Amino acid sequence: MTERDLARVLNAPPWSDPFIGRLLALRADSRLAGYVFSRPHPLLIVARDESGNQVQLLPALPWPQAREVLKPVAADDAESRGAVILFGEPSAGDLAAALADGHLATLPSGASDDQVFVALHGAFEFLRCQAGAARRSELLDRYRGESAQLVEMAHALTTERKLERLFAVILEKGRHVTGAEAGSIYVVEGDALELENRTLRFSHSQNDSVSFDSQEFFLPISERSMSGYVALHQQVLNVRDAYDLPGDAPFGFDSTFDEAIGYRTKSMLCSPLFSRTGEVIGVLQLINRKAPAASKLDEGSSQSVLSFDSRSESLLKTFASFAGIALENAMLAAENEQMLAGFVRASVSAIEQRDPTTSGHSIRVATMSLGLAKALVRSDTSHSRNLSWSADELLELEYASLLHDFGKIGVREDVLLKAKKLYPYQLELIRSRFALAESSLSVERLRREVELTKAHASLEAFQLVQEEFDVGVRELANAFQSICQCDEPMVLHGGSFAAVEELSRRRFRDHSGQDHPLLLPFELAALSVPRGSLTTEEFAEIRSHVEHTYSFLSAIPWGRKLRNVPSIARAHHERLDGTGYPTAISAPEIPLQSKIMAVSDIFDALTASDRPYKKAVPLERALDILGMEVRSGHIDGELVRVFTDAAVWATVGQAKS
Repeated sequence: MTERDLARVLNAPPWSDPFIGRLLALRADSRLAGYVFSRPHPLLIVARDESGNQVQLLPALPWPQAREVLKPVAADDAESRGAVILFGEPSAGDLAAALADGHLATLPSGASDDQVFVALHGAFEFLRCQAGAARRSELLDRYRGESAQLVEMAHALTTERKLERLFAVILEKGRHVTGAEAGSIYVVEGDALELENRTLRFSHSQNDSVSFDSQEFFLPISERSMSGYVALHQQVLNVRDAYDLPGDAPFGFDSTFDEAIGYRTKSMLCSPLFSRTGEVIGVLQLINRKAPAASKLDEGSSQSVLSFDSRSESLLKTFASFAGIALENAMLAAENEQMLAGFVRASVSAIEQRDPTTSGHSIRVATMSLGLAKALVRSDTSHSRNLSWSADELLELEYASLLHDFGKIGVREDVLLKAKKLYPYQLELIRSRFALAESSLSVERLRREVELTKAHASLEAFQLVQEEFDVGVRELANAFQSICQCDEPMVLHGGSFAAVEELSRRRFRDHSGQDHPLLLPFELAALSVPRGSLTTEEFAEIRSHVEHTYSFLSAIPWGRKLRNVPSIARAHHERLDGTGYPTAISAPEIPLQSKIMAVSDIFDALTASDRPYKKAVPLERALDILGMEVRSGHIDGELVRVFTDAAVWATVGQAKS
């Protein structure tokens, strides 16, 4: 006690001496053995319990003076919960001021030990109840906050469908709910029935303290690693210090990664991620729990790292159940997308095997259509105003372009591959007929020569018969040569058509005297085609591939996101002026994607490598023909301009490389 305190006691009112004696009585009371008593001021006794609660006992001083007495205790125990007991009768003003400052009880100056015991016991019970209520309120606020977080996280997980983005969301939300500074996700790979025969793929990682380029690697599912242990035993693993594992731990910790990035892993919390059926599909690994207020841990220090408590484990288990189902959904969606993409590619391969001469056409059209669609967004055309393609719309265009000719599988192969106006077997039949006609001429020559011999005709008569035979043979040869020329898929001039028509009127007799035409009506019709190699009926059959495509694509459940694939593919042969096929719709009704595909389809058909029925057209000539199609009202001029300005055809080479 200082000299000032001693002087204050000596000058104190007469009740101060009994108050000092009160301290000795309190310490001697066995009922209060669980409390610690101190006298930080001559006029103040402080009682403390093991929880840090404190009760201050002091005389009923004028309240401003009492505040001065209590001030040192309040400064030293700012975070402690306390109550005040006054001995004596405070004035009304002092009582009101004391009540305004907190809990207060009063005792007579000469209160008995039992009265003091009851007052102290009640004060401490009140403080304990108050502390319990505060803890419950704090826990309730925490649970409310955690519940809101879990609801928000569940929403975030269930709305994200892209696998790579979902990995980031799972890590971000999992770290947030547990206060982890870093984390990583492992995905179970492999089709083996036994979990031990599969592997864990390190898929994604996050760290608030250090930046690094993570590379994918694989781990066996075994007890040797923490993540493998968690996947194998399908249980949460909580490690206080990765560098100080229990001696009986079957797993170890590889510090190579820490050393490479300059990091210190300490506390770890790992949880399996389950599918709906309870199958382990991944492992979520959280690292280094931070204090609630910390944004990141001190670099190179593990002193501020907290262990993951039981509440963190409970929260992670709840979160992991959401995350596992979300991950399973995303993985199934990714598998479905891959399966659909594989089906589309296989379908393209199937049709190209039927017509090897057009191999690569569908892929080139799809590549150029996507290139034109993207270039259109950057252009200044009427189409580009407020134009923004979503990923699903671009995928619709890609799939429609890849499958736009699939209906050719419903076209007869001989029509599909017809390189000339006559099928090879038809030309062979004509050749045989001409050979038969020549043979008939030879038989006729021999018959006449026999008659001349019987009549002892002159040599000149024999020569005349031979000359007539030679002329007939030459005429047949020239006629067949004309047929071969007309058989080529070129523009047929009027003179050539007249020659072929004349041949159709020529006839010959076989050995039995039957009369036959050199050309049959359907052969004449085929050879009379003015352009290309197809008759009207065959061209209509080729055109029918669009409807076959539409019927085939309409039978596929594309879902809402890709529902327009059939209609986009169906309209790629429509023309702006309404003269296209199969439905003869005009510009306003034709989807923009179909107009885009039409430009790419025509360009590739012109510039593709030589085919049996046509030669490849040079680039400049192909662009000129596109311009002619624009002027004819068949295709969109703005699209052709963007196609030309952006050199969209170059994207085919880029796609190959």
